Amino acid sequence: MNLAQFIENSASKYPDKIAVQFEGEEVTFKELNAKCNCLANGLRDLGLGAGDRCMVMMPNSVKSILVYYAIAKLGAVVVPANFLYRVYELEHILTDSKPKAFIGAEPYLEQITNVLEEIGEGPSIRLALEASKASGFQNLEEVFSTKDGFSSYPADDNDTFNILYTSGTTGVSKGVMLTHWNLAQNARILAGMRGVIEPNTVVIGILPLYHVYGITSVMNVSMYSGLTIELFSHFDPEKVIRLIEQQEHTILFAVPTMLNRLIQVASETPPKRASLKFCVSGGASLPVEFLKRFETLFRTKIHEGYGLTECPVCVENPYGRPTKPGSIGLPIPEFNAKVVDEQGIDVPIGEVGELLIKGPGVMKGYLNRPEDTREALVDGWLHTGDLARMDEDRYIHIVDRKKELVIRGGYNVYPREIEEVLYQMPEILEAAVYGVPHEDLGEEVAAVIVLKAGAQIDPEDIQQYCKERVAPYKYPRFIKISQEILPKSGSGKILKKEVKKKYGAFHE
Repeated sequence: MNLAQFIENSASKYPDKIAVQFEGEEVTFKELNAKCNCLANGLRDLGLGAGDRCMVMMPNSVKSILVYYAIAKLGAVVVPANFLYRVYELEHILTDSKPKAFIGAEPYLEQITNVLEEIGEGPSIRLALEASKASGFQNLEEVFSTKDGFSSYPADDNDTFNILYTSGTTGVSKGVMLTHWNLAQNARILAGMRGVIEPNTVVIGILPLYHVYGITSVMNVSMYSGLTIELFSHFDPEKVIRLIEQQEHTILFAVPTMLNRLIQVASETPPKRASLKFCVSGGASLPVEFLKRFETLFRTKIHEGYGLTECPVCVENPYGRPTKPGSIGLPIPEFNAKVVDEQGIDVPIGEVGELLIKGPGVMKGYLNRPEDTREALVDGWLHTGDLARMDEDRYIHIVDRKKELVIRGGYNVYPREIEEVLYQMPEILEAAVYGVPHEDLGEEVAAVIVLKAGAQIDPEDIQQYCKERVAPYKYPRFIKISQEILPKSGSGKILKKEVKKKYGAFHE
């Protein structure tokens, strides 16, 4: 099936219901589908067709949703990119995916323009929202046809629709190919799993729609279910809290750094009213301390979940059953998970191994990387690269990234465990734990800390706090207090690679 069928079905079922609210603009499902058709016709007139790739680099807006589903209707392929990417990242995506078209936005054209000049080739169709004539890009508004009827391309289950580039935290960014079927099945399963939701429920759209988490949980699930999205161009905790106070029913999808900022604001000015039906946290491990504080302040339940670019959402704490703080939950319906050792043999309950996932959301493969695909996909099982354990109830607990494991004198140290301890300190806002080279031990444990505004604490006190709570080989010997917020990906995940690059193997 073509993923655009979601928006077509909702336009038929709920024609006059608001599909998207954005900065004072409201668009019904019927209007959204008609505008998608107009754009699809216009893009087809420019020469974009089935199988052609289109790089999309736009901030959240109604237009970014229109572009996504218009490309789906054509049977073309969306290559989403962070609009804040710089030359190196953009050059890699352009040369690897070789898109026929590019769609961006006027304030964010400088970097892509520099790359296109550098490589001397690139997309033949170049469009941008609010583009000036001097920019070298055609104004996207001019492309919309007056024809609002369109017959969507009959996509096969194996037809690629999205090529999303991994964040590159452990090496060169790879293009993950997700099919119409992958994305459609994932949205259908999630909508059914989360249960009956009141018709007037508003989905708070603070996640970027170039990231697989936002694409899946905010956009595709909402279009499938006929839910209204209140879309944000950027994350503003004060505005989010006001929306939660004003609406009758809301759902929030967020990453831990966003939840942390909401906690800080709500701690000073508690919400007058809490409309959150539930909240889902994903994108990175959620410290248990964050979960407890958020649930208390907003009087709701957080369902921590798990997914990858290679498999959007595959594990989540269940609905209508107990959730477990510190756990990512259970495999969602129609998915399976197992934890294995280096030989691929299931490890006993409670022991740590690599998490493997199988199900309809698992990627088709990596673009132009057959060897990496064969390594990641074995007999239909996706090797996630995440270390995990299962408890006696089969709930999954992420221990850490396999490649971020610190081996200190032969002992395994999982950075996430130490970060959980650090976040229990009321002075700490952000923490990143990683290994640094050590002549005798191989690696030593280091931590970069960001304190909350006005907080003061010495590295020795932080170290002592950890020493009292973890085994002697685990606590960080080197602690750096940073005056700057830690670098993050577009989805809000702390980038350990960038932290290491900036702070290196400091010894203090």
